[in-house]
Amino acid sequence: MLRALSFAICTATLSAALAPPGPWDSFNYAPDSKIVKPVTVRTVSGTVQGANGLVENSEAQATFSGDGSYVVLDWGKEVGGILSLTIDSADPSSQFSLSFTESPLFISPFKSDDSVNVIYTQDADGVQTFGPSLQTGLLRQTIGQQRPGFRYSTIVSNNDAPLTISNISLEITFMPHRDNLRAYGGYFYAPDPGFHDEDFLTKLWYAGAYTVQTNTIDSQQARRNGNKGWSNDASGGPVNGPILVDGAKRDRNVWPGDCGIASHTEFVALDDLLPTKNALTVMFTTQDSNSGELGYSGPPNNARGSDTYNAWSLIGTHNYYLYTGDLDFVKFVWANYTKAVAFLESQVDSTGLANVPQGLANDWGRDGGAGHNSVFNALLYRTLVTASDLATQLGDTALASGYLTNATLLKRAYNALLWDESAGMFRDNDSPDSHHPQDGNSVAVLFNLTTSASQNEQISEGLTQYWTPIGPLSPELADTIIPFIGGFEVQAHFIAAQGERAIDLLEKEWGYMLYTNISVESTLLEGFTANGSLGYRAASGYDFDHSYTSHAHGWSTGPTPALTFHVLGIQLSTAQGATWRIAPVLSGLPSAEGGLTTGLGFFSVKWASESGTLTLTVDTPEGTKGVVRVPGHGSITVDDVVQDTQGDEVELSGGKHIITRSV
Repeated sequence: MLRALSFAICTATLSAALAPPGPWDSFNYAPDSKIVKPVTVRTVSGTVQGANGLVENSEAQATFSGDGSYVVLDWGKEVGGILSLTIDSADPSSQFSLSFTESPLFISPFKSDDSVNVIYTQDADGVQTFGPSLQTGLLRQTIGQQRPGFRYSTIVSNNDAPLTISNISLEITFMPHRDNLRAYGGYFYAPDPGFHDEDFLTKLWYAGAYTVQTNTIDSQQARRNGNKGWSNDASGGPVNGPILVDGAKRDRNVWPGDCGIASHTEFVALDDLLPTKNALTVMFTTQDSNSGELGYSGPPNNARGSDTYNAWSLIGTHNYYLYTGDLDFVKFVWANYTKAVAFLESQVDSTGLANVPQGLANDWGRDGGAGHNSVFNALLYRTLVTASDLATQLGDTALASGYLTNATLLKRAYNALLWDESAGMFRDNDSPDSHHPQDGNSVAVLFNLTTSASQNEQISEGLTQYWTPIGPLSPELADTIIPFIGGFEVQAHFIAAQGERAIDLLEKEWGYMLYTNISVESTLLEGFTANGSLGYRAASGYDFDHSYTSHAHGWSTGPTPALTFHVLGIQLSTAQGATWRIAPVLSGLPSAEGGLTTGLGFFSVKWASESGTLTLTVDTPEGTKGVVRVPGHGSITVDDVVQDTQGDEVELSGGKHIITRSV
């Protein structure tokens, strides 16, 4: 078992290859510098002279000279970090406060949106107050005082004594291991002519990437739990360097389920798996050494009691290996890993399914996670399949065979006990009156619990019964639209060859998130309600504190990897893409292009469907090989040579190839 260990390997700054430049760069939300300034003055109230001097491209001063006078600054997008300003002049009694919010709904000179505790009065965080006896010169927040997720800040004078300030700026603290926030290893570019904004899909891909950047923090800048106010100088676990956490503002902890989406985004967009590696290290080093149970979350929350999040840590270990080829890390955690697998397998009963105890039923916030729960059993199946692959890579063929046998038995029981033929969907559990969950069905398709293409198509169709104009209402939790599960559903539609349906879902759910003026219009919401309010989980743990909802949550970034894996069709078959599969789903779009980077090099796809012909350009690293599935009908031409194949697939070696086919 892992004990106190040296994590020097986890702190190194990894160099990354860069995606090619192009028009897609204009949609990248990441700032050019890690020092940013407000973009505009949103509001001036009371007696403030020269407020416009506080925004970018200005060095002028602003003077406050009335009690309660304030200025609201708009930073233009989600930002986070350590704020500083210059005190140019102040009376001995001068005093001012700072407040922050992601949503404009909670702009206030008296309180910030909440990030530490939920309270229906929405005033747990309050303000940060400075003075009296202010010293002239630079005033800078401490690391603990930093506000790590906001779009709007308010500066308010607390008395009539005059105060003159200037030069307000923010030192961004997310992505601490990267100096250039715009240096992406991947890219995506595709028009969506059927939507009100033709650039929507490209903007969404980059919004997901930027969201995950804001969720990548120094391991010693986690949220400190308390009653009032906020502090972000707690330890996020026994590692040094960046960790991937759930949200910018909160919780700033490692949550493995959230990483089940965010780590894929980190890979396809940023070519940066160091934060994922460190996050996994946190989960394995905080494992219960007696039972093998992994945490529901990392420190300082240290939550326990979730079978699903245990599974996500194990699945995430395989994802990390697949994307990096880092078998040394697998060896490093292997004893802990196999003990955690055994902990989950011990819950399989005579039915062939795992029977989740109530004490291990915590999940993303849903109701009803105990018993023969469909989503956990689907995750357990994926855990066993990927554990078999890792055991094979380590040369333990007996263990690999055992894991695969158990996976096969579980899949058989899953279909026998949970499939509802009349509904064409899986039940939430084996009770005949159980509902048909969004999560269990989406993950079943994603992780191949189904046995036929027609089963996938039925599930895809069945999931649409939950759709509203702004996304699916989850049957697992009342009045909840949950982008975490929506990200899996999008992939399920693509896998079911329902690409246009997948795009429709993106336009509904993420179209609402990205354009609503009650959010930050740059990063992605944790969740929302059927009427679009920020009351996500209001009655289920968040105490009707709408200000607590996160507006930069990595688990909502599922569209970013989905667009890369399915619209571009880039999928790694073995570590780092030594073997690969390219299978674009055209989805009613006219064209798409993009790529991603692994340690073997750059993988790119560009396709266009025009005048009845698909032209597909594939460029993969030399020395690799793979299969390209070409949509359409009739013969397939590769590099001007008609292929001798009767199906939709051609085998190709690495390098650049131009493929055409009638569509």
